[in-house]
Amino acid sequence: MGDGRVEIRFSGSGGQGILLAAAIVAEAAAAQGEHVVQTQTYGPEARGGASKAEVIVARDEIDYPEVLTPDISLVLSQAAYDKYAGDTVAAGLLVYDSGLVDPVGAPETWTLCGLPFTQAAADELGKTVVANIVSLGALVAVSDVLPADSVEQAVVSRVPERFRELNAEAFRLGLRLAREATSAGPPAAPPA
Repeated sequence: MGDGRVEIRFSGSGGQGILLAAAIVAEAAAAQGEHVVQTQTYGPEARGGASKAEVIVARDEIDYPEVLTPDISLVLSQAAYDKYAGDTVAAGLLVYDSGLVDPVGAPETWTLCGLPFTQAAADELGKTVVANIVSLGALVAVSDVLPADSVEQAVVSRVPERFRELNAEAFRLGLRLAREATSAGPPAAPPA
């Protein structure tokens, strides 16, 4: 955490588990001894409408509990991208579901991490309902905001016992997808 305060916005359609993902990050940060504020906003249609949840993680006391310009934006639907992503800081990180979101108009100064969270959840785990946890794993892998083991512990503590192993697998899948994507790096230049 660069200057000691990181603002994260999670957004998607109602029903995609955005609020759970934010609550998991808040719990993991608190377990690390960080100061945390978590807020949420639903669209008027709740399920299906754009919704967002926000987390501020800080080393020092949080004097203003609202996220205005997130350092990190996680986006799981095109409607949420269109409505919320533009607030991301100029040098921000945008993590998005590449199967559901086209980051049209994204500034060149953003770091983009687009991965097929929903498709990977379906293909590898047989359950699209954990795409939010897959995306959370990717966010942790590319942001270094919190240690992965701390967030995985929060995942396991936040879900009902019968879903713990599925969600832990989903989190590890997201970590793996992001690490594979970042280790691949840009394609090598052709020989001269």
